[in-house]
Amino acid sequence: MELELEYQAALGEGPVWNAKTQELYWVDILSKQLHIYNPNNKENRSIELPGLVGTVVPFTSRQAVVALENGIYKVNLKSGDLQLLSDVEATQLENRFNDGKCDPNGNLWVGSMNLAEEAATGNLYKIAPDGTTTKMLDSITISNGIVWDRRATTMYYIDTPTGVIRAFDYDKNTASISNERVVVKVDPADGFPDGMAIDENNNLWVGLWNGNAVIQYDPKTGETLQKVAVPAHNVTAVAFGGPDLDIMYITTARVDMTEEELEQYPLAGSVFRYSPGVKGQKADVFGQSRFTSNTP
Repeated sequence: MELELEYQAALGEGPVWNAKTQELYWVDILSKQLHIYNPNNKENRSIELPGLVGTVVPFTSRQAVVALENGIYKVNLKSGDLQLLSDVEATQLENRFNDGKCDPNGNLWVGSMNLAEEAATGNLYKIAPDGTTTKMLDSITISNGIVWDRRATTMYYIDTPTGVIRAFDYDKNTASISNERVVVKVDPADGFPDGMAIDENNNLWVGLWNGNAVIQYDPKTGETLQKVAVPAHNVTAVAFGGPDLDIMYITTARVDMTEEELEQYPLAGSVFRYSPGVKGQKADVFGQSRFTSNTP
């Protein structure tokens, strides 16, 4: 485990690797910032946004897609200008958007969460490239990690307070889900499951809030394969990156820490890197299908 970028993010989240530009996109939700980090020159560029930003996904060379408090937007990566894609939940003031990722068909799946983190007022939505918005799940408290397997037949999903990872059959022809089941039960002693990535063997890597670690799970058996300590109390999310997708980037947060914990983990809020000995899967891109050559 190495320090990649020293930073005091209040709530660092949502790392995703842009394979085309070889950059790491990530957000600081509470500071309303989108970050674009280049590991080659260690430059971290920040874009100020007008609201809490739950997640970011790659789109074109000029734009990314972000989930803000009042909707989903395309953001110009140079000017920061926003273009509304979907105003879903603009009037649900008790919620904000949180984690999200693109599916193999190029749709953004993004979840909302209860601001007080108490009631199950959140939902999981599918946002098509033309802005068409479909509610896929409801009664969510803190919508978090979401990934698809290599064959695009299974989707894995986390609602953090439940302490489990759910799986769904994914129909690539309709971009729909069915056959919900629990595949991993996270030991409460390990913390709460947060953001998630998937490796080339379809094993899951999960950041542990209040857990000081990343854990690799086998979703076929539910077993813990390995646990990797991170020098931060609240580990929020992980993403595979690098030219060969063999580097794991890990975001962390400084919120919800006592003074003693901040003294113990002064690097909390930073981005870390780890070489897990396995490659990840390439992140899907908004508006781009794995199954065709169409690109935005």
